[in-house]
Amino acid sequence: MVPVSPDAATRGSAIVPESATSLDPPGHRVSQDIPEYRDDLDGLRGIAIALVVGFHVWMGRVSGGVDIFLVLSGFLFTGMLLRRSATTGGPGIGATLRRTARRLTPALVVVLAAVVIATVAARPYTQWGNISIQTLASTFYVQNWFLARAELDYLAPNPSVSPLQHLWSMSVQGQFYLAILLVVAVWAWIARGSTRDRWRIGLTVLLVAGAALSFWYAADGAQRHQPWTYYDTGARMWELLAGAVLAGAAPWIRLPRVVRTLLAMAGIAGVLTCGVLIDGATEFPGPTALYPVLSAVALIVAGMNAEPARRPWVNRLLGTRVFAGLGSVAYAFYLWHWPILIFYLSEYGAPSAGLTDGLVVIAAALVLAVVTQRLVETPLRRPAGADDYSVTVRRSLTTAVSIMAVAVLGSTVTWQVILRANPARPPAELKLEKYPGGAALVPGVAFEPAPMRPTVLEGWADAPPPTRDGCITPDREVRSCVYGDPTAERTIAVVGGSHSEHWIPAFEILARDHGLRIVTYLKEGCPLTLVDQPVYYDSPWPECREWSVEVIDRLAETRPDWVFTLATYYRVEGAGDEVPAEFAAVWSELGERGLNVLAMRDTPRLRRDGVLYRAIDCLGGHGTAHSCGVDRAVVLDPVNPAIAAGASHPNIFPIDLSDSVCRPDRCLVVEGNVLIYRDEHHLTASYARSLAPELGRQIGTITGWW
Repeated sequence: MVPVSPDAATRGSAIVPESATSLDPPGHRVSQDIPEYRDDLDGLRGIAIALVVGFHVWMGRVSGGVDIFLVLSGFLFTGMLLRRSATTGGPGIGATLRRTARRLTPALVVVLAAVVIATVAARPYTQWGNISIQTLASTFYVQNWFLARAELDYLAPNPSVSPLQHLWSMSVQGQFYLAILLVVAVWAWIARGSTRDRWRIGLTVLLVAGAALSFWYAADGAQRHQPWTYYDTGARMWELLAGAVLAGAAPWIRLPRVVRTLLAMAGIAGVLTCGVLIDGATEFPGPTALYPVLSAVALIVAGMNAEPARRPWVNRLLGTRVFAGLGSVAYAFYLWHWPILIFYLSEYGAPSAGLTDGLVVIAAALVLAVVTQRLVETPLRRPAGADDYSVTVRRSLTTAVSIMAVAVLGSTVTWQVILRANPARPPAELKLEKYPGGAALVPGVAFEPAPMRPTVLEGWADAPPPTRDGCITPDREVRSCVYGDPTAERTIAVVGGSHSEHWIPAFEILARDHGLRIVTYLKEGCPLTLVDQPVYYDSPWPECREWSVEVIDRLAETRPDWVFTLATYYRVEGAGDEVPAEFAAVWSELGERGLNVLAMRDTPRLRRDGVLYRAIDCLGGHGTAHSCGVDRAVVLDPVNPAIAAGASHPNIFPIDLSDSVCRPDRCLVVEGNVLIYRDEHHLTASYARSLAPELGRQIGTITGWW
């Protein structure tokens, strides 16, 4: 389920508009030779937005609609720039920027204002900081980079997802508009004096080269790190440039009617089946994105340079009132549907929308889209001097939207300033007599109630040292750091992803008390693996395998006394935890290298109906340590599955601290006055420190060191 960025459209005359985008009003010319308005492209917008919304609401996966909109955006916007350049000698940077902003900004401001208000009214205050920074990122069209840097996969709609996640694709479009505007302007200046055909051919060749480079970059990135590549503008650019190339080559594309009919039929089949056949959230924008992109290209070409009556029947059908009318509100419909869906799921605590709930969400979004288009977008797009009434309405709306924009920016910037002026300062080390943490689960340990530490605003910042000092890598680089006593004779290598990392605070205490050298080999989201796509990943990630192989080689060379890494993983489908086959394969590889393993049972993850949730959000929303917890049977098997799985591997020594995190029947989010989780599944550094005695006891028993 992928967001799309349609650019809203309102119906107008058949005259070339000042600026055309994939959602711009009807009234643009497809080429200088054929002035007829492409109402079939409005219909293609309508089909695409229907698929996007339907797949978001009911299917929880990508429909391919975003890719269709990107192609349309590249085609229409570039075509507008080429026509303007041919007429005036340049694209008119200032005028284009003003008019494009006037078309896109008002509806966006209205939706962002609604999201900010709804967040304050309905979301826990622990989320205000994240929503405010995403509001700013969306306003300035950099939301895709924010999500990429946050290392967020494109998630299906559920109560834990940001109501602004879908605006990443609008950011990609906005960045493309600016880039192609500058490219056309520079090319017009360089090629001044050339004939119109030579000028256009040269630019088209340049666009083809750019599309090829972007496609190669996307294909490589999708193999190496698809979640990042999904949001990467450079990797998405080829989809927009596919449309731009069509705009450049438009005057020379004239195909026989039978060919155009076949293209149209193949194109509409691809549009309708993409989301069913391909899970684009785990594969796009790699080569599989050719499926929706070429489908859109086929439909555009099928109706190109042809009178409306001579277009293929598919294009004529797309140009009918129903499809074209839906396309005319596509931009506003897209803006509204996602936040309404997310707030609805959050309010009712549902993991997904059923048939009735989904229809309610769609109806609400469609009504708001029509209202936004008619009362905000259309009046602001009318010519400035049409009549006294329109001038008055336009001025009033401009003032209202401007005030709204100032309020949105002012409130979000103010909240960010407040957060930065009062940064979260988690405790360096809590006194065990007042904050026993995990020790509180030991029978007979007594302690007095005290204010929870870290607080809900400190929780996220209470991270282990590698997160703060850069010793956990986000990419292919193998980084190794040393904690504890660098001169100690005993060495433990802590290896894997963030669930290995969050034990470092406990290891630091053990290193101090027992003289240990702790060496780390850590990569975000990457338990050791020898395959490109383990069962617990939704898509291939060769980068993780490559990193793991090099780390295992390093371990074989440096030969630490023990390797500490994960032994179990939660069942993605179903309750409890298990040992993935990929983990056992790593154990065998380490055994062949003569390496002994302290195999830690993974920390339980907070989830309801399969949806992960943050402890700090639950507590910030008036939950309690108990109500925000989860039944132990939901997250853990009765017996550590690593015991049986490790029995056939003589180098595997299981460690299990589940009883220091969970009670016999339930895993709470606070124990011994200490917050356990900094998010959905990572321990706070404070709680990890409280587990040092039990971790040390189990390691001592296994190693005989103390």
